[in-house]
Amino acid sequence: MTKIYEEQRSPSAALMGSEFVSFDADKGELTTRFTPSPSFASPRGAVQGGLIAGFLDEVMGGALLAVTDHGEGEIRLPLNLDMNLTFVAMVPLEPITAKGRVVKHGQRVAFLEGELYDQSGKLLARATSTALPTPVPGADE
Repeated sequence: MTKIYEEQRSPSAALMGSEFVSFDADKGELTTRFTPSPSFASPRGAVQGGLIAGFLDEVMGGALLAVTDHGEGEIRLPLNLDMNLTFVAMVPLEPITAKGRVVKHGQRVAFLEGELYDQSGKLLARATSTALPTPVPGADE
């Protein structure tokens, strides 16, 4: 993998406090750290559920981007067909770790999964997604 994930990030990644940690090519797994802003708080004082979905969407999409980056112009971004999310525990307003991986992908469909963990390694949320791998906008220019 080149540094495509670090260079081709979505504009929302900065808003979410996203930081690249590592990519394991053998597992097809991307690890990212997020630092949620205090403005992400729900009335309960934890991260709001829709923003949790955003963290997981970002890391799963980044995993597909990284897996398809072979330096040959075939990089793909996911266009989600569905996303299933399970909340396991409240997500604190502190740095969290996200792991996203490509379970399987082809030209037409990609199966993705991801998890969020707190600083002690406790599982906070889990997601799966079925997506259409699509070209990076403007890549053919």
